[in-house]
Amino acid sequence: MTADTTEPEEYAVDPAERRREQRGWYFYDFACSVYSTSVLTVFLGPYLTSVARAAADAEGFVHPLGIPVRAGSLFAYAVSASLVVAILVMPLAGAAADRTGRKKPLLATAAYLGAAATAAMFFLAGERYLLGTFLLIVANASLSVSMVLYNAYLPQIAEPDERDAVSSRGWAFGYTSGALVLVLNLVLYSAHDSFGLTEGEAVRICLASAGVWWGAFTVVPLRRLRDRRVAPEGRGGGGAVGSGWRQLRATLKDMRRHPLTLSFLLAYLVYNDGVQTVISQASVYGSEELGLDQTTLITAVLLVQVLAVAGALGMGRLARSYGAKRTILGSLAVWTLILLAGYFLPADAPVFFYCLAAAIGLVLGGSQALSRSLFSHLVPRGKEAEYFSAYEMSDRGLSWLGPLVFGLAYQLTGSYRDAIISLVIFFVAGFALLARVPVRRAVEAAGNPVPDRV
Repeated sequence: MTADTTEPEEYAVDPAERRREQRGWYFYDFACSVYSTSVLTVFLGPYLTSVARAAADAEGFVHPLGIPVRAGSLFAYAVSASLVVAILVMPLAGAAADRTGRKKPLLATAAYLGAAATAAMFFLAGERYLLGTFLLIVANASLSVSMVLYNAYLPQIAEPDERDAVSSRGWAFGYTSGALVLVLNLVLYSAHDSFGLTEGEAVRICLASAGVWWGAFTVVPLRRLRDRRVAPEGRGGGGAVGSGWRQLRATLKDMRRHPLTLSFLLAYLVYNDGVQTVISQASVYGSEELGLDQTTLITAVLLVQVLAVAGALGMGRLARSYGAKRTILGSLAVWTLILLAGYFLPADAPVFFYCLAAAIGLVLGGSQALSRSLFSHLVPRGKEAEYFSAYEMSDRGLSWLGPLVFGLAYQLTGSYRDAIISLVIFFVAGFALLARVPVRRAVEAAGNPVPDRV
């Protein structure tokens, strides 16, 4: 029996074929970003909280699995739980994809499981807070798993000098779809009486439509992306669980040889957890603590979507003048001021909330985009794929901590103002950790050329 000497394929050689795959790849961001904006950021937090309050006892507690939980903490806890589930599943999916080279079926499974769970939120009515919690955990974990598989296509569909542009276009596609669907949601929600709908029915339609959108546009990448052959040694035995965790352990062990890269990654994980928690909990804070209506929340998130693009471009220009590290540190200082302002924000004051949303938009896209580009300078040559895989997995893996802190703060104090201010620790600690990283020396240690400004 002869050995299989087939070489793995890295890129589509034909530029036209490569561009076709890239265009298909963009559309997964276009498909799933609607969940992040319409469901997770705008509608589900306030709505699930209202459903939980309807089921709560006289003291304001619900009792899932017999555990007393403040109704106002349920959404934050569910987001945290979903990310713990994602941590357990991502190594399995990643190992299966690496071993077989068949990412597309796995992407389809994760995407359609998440889309189905989101569409099923139409049935979230009355006191069905347990159904809502379950669907949120399934949808959010599915999104995290699908994003790992989606990002793993980037090195295969774009040559090294194309990746920044291709990645940025995917990001832009996501923000575009999020803004477009939010406009449609705003029309439906604001005019629900004209459509013969109650407010709750309008919210449930908005939630379910995000799942339908996610599933419908996922067809495009599934038709255009193709799986590659893997090298024979990549097909080795061993379960997906073992090989997935072994690969992660091997990468983290290698990172110990580059402690400055690891130090930057730790700083990023801390402050990015704060960023993700602010985004996911802002609507709950606005509706429950500030008494703002859903129309205000939708338009505020739309403002964030639009300004995030301008903010990323503006912070990119600042980075060219002052370096990425200093620009990120400046953005973390702004994030801290945003939380302090949010703590003192008066209730029933939409104008002030819009100002806060504008500030978030201006630092959101830039702080994340610059963090990714700065990390790329700290990755040793030839290890880009495995380091960015660990970056993505670690990013998703620690993001449960912020929602847990937010939920616990509300659980203990009964105050969303105390909960929002508790997140300051993530930005202060992230600032301190990043400030201690000698970035120029870290780039040199990774064996990469040092940019003029870094």
